[in-house]
Amino acid sequence: MTAATRLAPYASMPGRSRGRLYPEPESPTRTAFQRDRDRIIHSTAFRRLQYKTQVFVYHEGDHYRTRLTHSLEVSQIARSICRRLGLDEDLAEALALAHDLGHTPFGHAGEDALAAVMRPHGGFDHNAHGLRLVTALERRYAGFDGLNLTWETLEGIAKHNGPLGGDAPDAIKAYVARHDLELHTWPGPEAQVAALADDIAYNSHDLDDGLRAGLFTAADLADVPLVGPILRAVLRDHPGLERMRLANETVRRLIGLMIDDLLAETQVRLAAAAPASVEAVRALGRPVVGHGADLGREAGTLKSFLFEHMYRHERVKRMTERAHEVVKGLFSRYLSEPGLLPAEWGAAIEGTSDAAAVARLVADYIAGMTDRYALDEHARIYGDGS
Repeated sequence: MTAATRLAPYASMPGRSRGRLYPEPESPTRTAFQRDRDRIIHSTAFRRLQYKTQVFVYHEGDHYRTRLTHSLEVSQIARSICRRLGLDEDLAEALALAHDLGHTPFGHAGEDALAAVMRPHGGFDHNAHGLRLVTALERRYAGFDGLNLTWETLEGIAKHNGPLGGDAPDAIKAYVARHDLELHTWPGPEAQVAALADDIAYNSHDLDDGLRAGLFTAADLADVPLVGPILRAVLRDHPGLERMRLANETVRRLIGLMIDDLLAETQVRLAAAAPASVEAVRALGRPVVGHGADLGREAGTLKSFLFEHMYRHERVKRMTERAHEVVKGLFSRYLSEPGLLPAEWGAAIEGTSDAAAVARLVADYIAGMTDRYALDEHARIYGDGS
C-alpha cells in the first residue's frame, strides 16, 4: 500500500509535492518529506539545539528541557495527532523538528536581546532566522546553500503561526521574492498540527520543569484551570503519591486531554468544511486544526500562570538579565571588531559595505551559538569569567 492511499484526501501528499527550489532526483527509498526530516536531523543547527535552553541555562541541571528535547517531544505529539487524522506524519515530524532551529542561545531572553539590538537593522525573529538557516546558512551540500527542502516544509516553517501579511520579517520577504510560499494563506494541515503540538508540549513541559525546579508547587496549581482538576483526580486515584510522580502523572494526563480536545474539535471542523484536497485547506481562510473554545480559554489561563510564576520568577529573571548582557555585549564587540569573529565570518563582513547586512551577519553568528559557547565567548572577549 502506498503512502498516498493511507492518507486523507486533504493531507499533503508527498508524491504531489510542489518540489524544491533546486530540482533533485527523487529517492527510491524515501518520500520527499522523509528526506526533509532526515536533512533537518543531520543539520548543524539541529545538533546545536542540545545546548540551547527553553527556560533554564544548560548548566542548571540535566533534567530540564532543552530545545532539542522539546523538539523531539513536539515531534512525538505531532505524529500521534497526524496518525489519527490521516495526515502525513513525516511532514509534520519535519516541521516539528525544524520549528526551533532559529532560536538564539538563552531561550526567549536571548531572542529579545538580539531583537533589541537588531531593531535599527530590520529586526530579528527566530522563525525568520530558521528559514534563513534551512535556505542559506546551512552549507552541507555541493550544489546549493541551505537544505533545499520541499515547498511544503518551507511553507510550514515560514507560516509557523498562520498567514503573514505586509509585516512579515524581512528575511522571509527576501526569500519569498524568489520562491513564493504564498504567505497570505494558512499552511497545510500538517503545519497547523505541528504548531499546536508545540503549544501542547510547551505548556505541559514548562509546567513539569517549573515543578522540578521548585518555582511553584502542586498546591499553587489547585485553582488553575485544566491542571487543578487533573491534580485532584490524580490524588484521588493515587493518595499520597510522591511529588515527582504526581508531577509526571499530571503532565501525562494534561497532554492526553489537550490532544483529545484538539482531535475532537478538528474533526468537527473537517466535517463542516469537507476539504477535498490540501489546497482546499489552504483556501479556507481559517485554521482547520484547533482546540475547542473552552480548552482554548483554559490554556490561556495556564499560560498566564506560567508567565507569572515561572518566567517572572526571580531566579529566571536573573538568568534573563545575564542573557541580555551576554548577547548585547557580543553583538556590540563583533560589530565594532569583526576580527573577533572566525575567519570565514570576518571575511564575509569585510566584503560587505551595507550596515544592515553586516549587522545581520553578526546576528546570524550569535543566533547560532549554544548557551555555553555564548558564555565562553563573552568571557573570552570581556575577561569576565562568566
